Amino acid sequence: MHGLLILIPLSVDMRAFDEGWPDFLEEAEQMPGLIRESATQIDRCLFGHNFLSRLYCFYFPDQPTLEAALLSPPGEKAGNILHEITRGNLILFSAEIKEDSLDHIQSLPSA
Repeated sequence: MHGLLILIPLSVDMRAFDEGWPDFLEEAEQMPGLIRESATQIDRCLFGHNFLSRLYCFYFPDQPTLEAALLSPPGEKAGNILHEITRGNLILFSAEIKEDSLDHIQSLPSA
């Protein structure tokens, strides 16, 4: 699985961001191949220096599907809206995502 990760720094005007986010989602949720999405609002930093307010992830089955989604008309519109509501102040990357459940991990034979 591959994710499109959107990191929103603390320096973004969150009022303007929140006003434009529904418009972004309307387009982003139409991207072909999108499996699911997640939103994380950071409430405190437990260690280190935090510079982020929020983290969003849009999940796709693989990297080619993610790339095609970004180049689709809804993907391009979503990108333009995202750039507008953050004034270009964001971090955007793709990443391979691996997940496992605790039940599955505990069911594996001990080494």
